[in-house]
Amino acid sequence: MAFATRPFVRLASTAAAKKLVVKHVTVIGGGLMGAGVAQVAAATGHTVILVDQTEEILNKSKKGIEDSLKRLSKKKFADKPEAGTEFVEKALKNLSTSTDPVSVVHSTDLVVEAIVENITVKNELFKALDKFAPEHTIFASNTSSLPITEMANATTRQDRFAGLHFFNPVPLMKLVEVVKTPMTSQRTFESLMDFSKALGKNPVSCKDTPGFIVNRLLVPYLMEAVRLFERGDASKEDIDVAMKLGAGYPMGPFELLDYVGLDTSKFIIDGWHALEPDNPLFAPSPLLNQLVEEKKLGKKTGEGFYKYK
Repeated sequence: MAFATRPFVRLASTAAAKKLVVKHVTVIGGGLMGAGVAQVAAATGHTVILVDQTEEILNKSKKGIEDSLKRLSKKKFADKPEAGTEFVEKALKNLSTSTDPVSVVHSTDLVVEAIVENITVKNELFKALDKFAPEHTIFASNTSSLPITEMANATTRQDRFAGLHFFNPVPLMKLVEVVKTPMTSQRTFESLMDFSKALGKNPVSCKDTPGFIVNRLLVPYLMEAVRLFERGDASKEDIDVAMKLGAGYPMGPFELLDYVGLDTSKFIIDGWHALEPDNPLFAPSPLLNQLVEEKKLGKKTGEGFYKYK
């Protein structure tokens, strides 16, 4: 095992230490997920730095966060508009931005990565940040499908590395999956569980297995719905109606696939198929591949399994 030579040197000095109380958070990636994580962290009293490549992206992210906070405050403080205004101002005061991740991690307790779902790019980021972040800093990835262990092995802090998978939209969805690798220390795990609870979330624990809990169950279900349709066993409309009325799901599988993005679902299933090519649950779908090739990606392009224009 190539990583066995260095990581436990640091582990010995930190294993007996108390849990880390996360106060300063650096979120890398100003997209929908990263901005959502930054928002809930800032709104719960954490000092947050949101990082992305350009000021243009960050300005858009910050505007989105401000608008989201205002919407939430109207509901939360319906009878107390002044308290709502104070809530928004306080959260925004806790939030700052930067285009240079290396320069801002020197005093952070936690780095949450929420960039493009590309393992090479993520590994390069973590490897770079590992050189500049303090020894106590925990690294976490918000990936929904990529192996946490591989990212941890790009650093020298495997014991202070885990998955922290939030769900979209982050300000509203209560669940967080805290994903442990074989090297994640109990201290790191407990610190991330406490941090998730401090955000007002309900954390669940999972080992580093493809898809963790939710996506491991959800994606094969979605793919089986596509196969059912591909075989001509039922129409997509009837499958959607059946799962909504028969299983009580708020959306049918084809509605959900279009909402999530067909390219996202294809990316996940292709990655799992590469890891376990003999697993029938992870078999690719010709129809899904065809729609992605035709750029029919769902709601975001106006057409997927259904048309939205």
